[in-house]
Amino acid sequence: MRLNAFLSSCGVASRRKSEVVILEGRVQVNGKIVLAPFFQVDPENDTVTLDRKPLTLSEHVYYVVNKPVGYVCAVSDKYDPVVVDLIPEHKGRLYPVGRLDRESEGLLILTNDGNFTQSILHPSKDIYKEYEALLNIPINEKQLRRWRQGFEIEEGLHIKPISINVMNKLPPSMWVSIVIVEGRKREVRLMAKQAGFSVKRLIRRKIGKMTLEKLKPGEFVSLSFSELYTKIFTGGVV
Repeated sequence: MRLNAFLSSCGVASRRKSEVVILEGRVQVNGKIVLAPFFQVDPENDTVTLDRKPLTLSEHVYYVVNKPVGYVCAVSDKYDPVVVDLIPEHKGRLYPVGRLDRESEGLLILTNDGNFTQSILHPSKDIYKEYEALLNIPINEKQLRRWRQGFEIEEGLHIKPISINVMNKLPPSMWVSIVIVEGRKREVRLMAKQAGFSVKRLIRRKIGKMTLEKLKPGEFVSLSFSELYTKIFTGGVV
């Protein structure tokens, strides 16, 4: 098991942040400092310490939450409430799988399972995310066709949705359903700006085939790995 994955599975931090911890020289394997995040460790036979304190694999937990507006997708923040505060029953470390910006809402997964996080976030997995966006003004068919072609937001970086369609919601022609796969930071809002719109409300409705229907803003549900995996890859509502 890679060292950064081991730290992540112990609840230290996400894989990426665990790499920083390793490079800082704070991690030892069998009494020796290791600076290579991809160093292979045997969880059953190797002794891994962080700041000289032994690490053990945590029991994996999985929460699905309907993130409200105003919460930041982080484990701590100086100014705003963070999404992990929405799960008061859990006392260990949690981190969000992917991000929703402060003003966005909807489906979000919180876990301490770094391997699961990597499997969901990696673009090769083709995990689609569906959003509902309320635009500031109505959109017409010509504008939809232009949006579907995508936009170059900086030199060499082209972003486009998998699909975008007008929804049958009020006010008419101002709600659109947008499906993306890469999930770049503020991707939907960036595309909207390039298309000449601003987003007044943004809700993530689906991750893979898992659909948000029952949970109210701020509510969450605890799932087993198999339950969550089934909902994402074969379908289910929360």
